[in-house]
Formats: sequence, C-alpha cells, structure tokens
Amino acid sequence: MICNNITVQNGILHFAGQDTTKLAEKYGTPLYLMDEDKIREKCRAYKHAFEKNFGPSAQPLYASKACCFKRIYEIMKEEGMGIDVVSSGEIYTALKAGFDLSQAYFHSNNKTDADISYAIENGIGYFVADNIEEVKAVEAEAARRGITQKLLLRLTPGIDPHTYEAVATGKVDSKFGTAIETGQAIEITKFTLEQPHVELVGFHCHVGSQVFEEDIFERAAVVMLEFIAEVKETLSYTVPMLDLGGGYGVRYVESDPYLDIETKVSQVAEAIKSACTRLGIDVPEIHMEPGRSIVADAGMTLYTVGTVKKIPGYKNYVSIDGGMTDNPRFALYGSSYTCFLANKMDEANDFECSVVGRCCESGDIIQEHVMMPASVGRNDIVAVCTTGAYNYTMASNYNRVGRPPVVMLSGGDSYVAVRRESLEDLCRNDL
Repeated sequence: MICNNITVQNGILHFAGQDTTKLAEKYGTPLYLMDEDKIREKCRAYKHAFEKNFGPSAQPLYASKACCFKRIYEIMKEEGMGIDVVSSGEIYTALKAGFDLSQAYFHSNNKTDADISYAIENGIGYFVADNIEEVKAVEAEAARRGITQKLLLRLTPGIDPHTYEAVATGKVDSKFGTAIETGQAIEITKFTLEQPHVELVGFHCHVGSQVFEEDIFERAAVVMLEFIAEVKETLSYTVPMLDLGGGYGVRYVESDPYLDIETKVSQVAEAIKSACTRLGIDVPEIHMEPGRSIVADAGMTLYTVGTVKKIPGYKNYVSIDGGMTDNPRFALYGSSYTCFLANKMDEANDFECSVVGRCCESGDIIQEHVMMPASVGRNDIVAVCTTGAYNYTMASNYNRVGRPPVVMLSGGDSYVAVRRESLEDLCRNDL
C-alpha cells in the first residue's frame, strides 16, 4: 500500500485501522476521512528533526492552505507547531481554535489594507511581505497604531523545482516574492530597513510543491544564505531568521518515492551549516513550512458509485457521488491518485475505467486509467487515497453541491470535525 495507515482485512479496505465501508455507512458519502494520529506523528517528526539538526529555536510551521479547519489548528497548538496563514479567513479560524497568533506568519502576494489591519489588530506575529507595496502598507498601519511590526521578506531564489508549472513558485518570473537575480531583493531590503515601524527579522522563500528532487531545498538555502551574506556586507545588517518554505512531495501513487523527514531535514541542515561556514555568517534561525507532507496521507475520501457506463471499443466510466467539487486537483493539474473499490479488495482488478464525478463538466474527473474489479456497480464504495491536502480547502459549491463532512479518526474512534453542508447552508447567504 502507498501508506502504512491503509490495510486490507477480509476483503475490506481499512484506513487508520477502521473499516471504510462501515464509516461510509455511518457518516454517508462523499466523506473526507482524516487520520489524526498520522497528523500528530508527522508534526512530531518535523519538530524532532528540527531540534536535532538546527537547535531549539528552529520551528516547523504548518502551512494552513493545505487543510484548514478549527480542529487542525487545535492539533497544531497541542503539538507546539507554528502556522502560516494566507487570509483573514485562516486567521479567524485559528483564533476560533484558540491558537496563539504570535506564532503565526501571514503570507500571500496581495494582502488588502483590511487584511493587514485585521491581522495586526489580532496580534499576528509576523508578516511575510511579498513586495514593496505591502511593506509600505504594513508600515503605515503599524505607524497608525504606534507599534513596531515584525516582518520577513519573501524572495525568489531563481530555483526551478521541475514540478507542475502551476505550483512552481521559486523562479525569477513567479508572481510571488521579489527576485534576487534582478537586484530588486537588495532594494526592498534596504527600503524595509529604513522603515521606523517595521522590524525586518528574516527572509523567506518557497520553491514550489511536490518536490522530490534531491537537492532543491539545499540549493535554495545556499542562494538565500549568499544573499544574507551580501546584505551583511553591503547594508551592515544580518537577518536572524531564514524560512525555506514548504513543498516536500508525498506519495499519491506507488511510483512516487517515499521521503523520510529526518533524512531530508538533515541534508538541508548539512548544506546550510557548510554554506554558513564558507560565507562567514552565523546559522540563522531556520523555519520551514510543511503542509501537504503533514496532512496528505492522513486523508482519504470515500464515495458511492452511482453508475457504470461501458462504451465498447472506447472506454468505461465509473461515476461517483462527488467529484471536482470536493477534489478539483485532477481538473487543475492532472494530479495522480490511487483509487480502490473499498468493499471488493479481494477481487481482481481487471476493469479499466475513468472515475468521474457528478458535475456537469466533462473535466469533472477524479482519475483516468483506474483498474477496478469488473463487478463494480451501483452502491459500491470507491476510496481515493492521499486526499488530506488541497481537497477540503479547495472544495466548492459548483452545481450547488454541498461540501462533505470531515471525520477525524483516532485510536479506533471517529468523530465529526466539520459537519456536512446542508441544503439550507447553500442558501444561507442568499437574500
């Protein structure tokens, strides 16, 4: 199996030790499942690796955009994780969960004046400023309040991670950050240091998502450290913090490699320490922002089969009661997933099909070229693995379809963390 929390017992797919068909019967489908114990395991692995390799001041920050609801923030608080947030909505959700916003880092490439005001009003720890306009806006709001606001600058190191074009963010021509290569990074650094109500505490970069290349983070770290050394030499200032972003890949299919957190972090640490020695600078306080790699394989989505359409000489379709409304990633990126027929795991997979959704769009596809038992039919349960990241958070109400509930699994028990949207919910804001 692609993850150790997926097993088969008596021909039935189990997730986090629980019978998926019974969970589907109890909670209905479509159904998001989240393995809480797996999430906590990943958080602890990151925290241990950071402390071992970088010391107690280093901190992993959970990237909220991967999966955001109140219970997730409660878990992050309990596990001693920092968080990054990208909207007032994520800030509000964290506040509702009782998360201490002094440990929150506010990203995004276009924060509105209202976003900036709301974040400062609620005690945001750090802004990660994308551009000079944002630095000016944060300075103005901090001056109005008579405070000094901590801030990191997001820079683009010019690294191409060779992943999906849509999720590559570290190249010079990215919409995110300020490029080092063009000389703009040194300009925004000088400008920020001149602002009286902003304290520049670090630099941030993020090269992209689903990164498996062995040296991507090491190369990015070296570029950033060389820039820190340049700033020290030219502007007589050494930033104390370096945030290398997130992006480690996860296994969606058997052909994807497995990445060991301890090994990857230690490799980055070795590159950082070597570069700092060469450049004659101290090792800064290191942050990274795992999101997908914490929650992706902690998730599974269950669906009920509605129809099976066979077109002789062409292809076959298995239609489910969800689709691009609860998982738009295939429509967006052509993303790969592993699919199982959860209630017939002991039957041979000898029927090739496309698993498709219920929406009125030809592109409403979960996965092409899926092998399933030929007996697949109405009321069977389809399980799609590794859906903990960028499924619930990217879900929509297209075709006025309600979002599924999120059910947490822990220690053999299950509970609802996010309830299923009702028909009334769909009209709640209509006038």
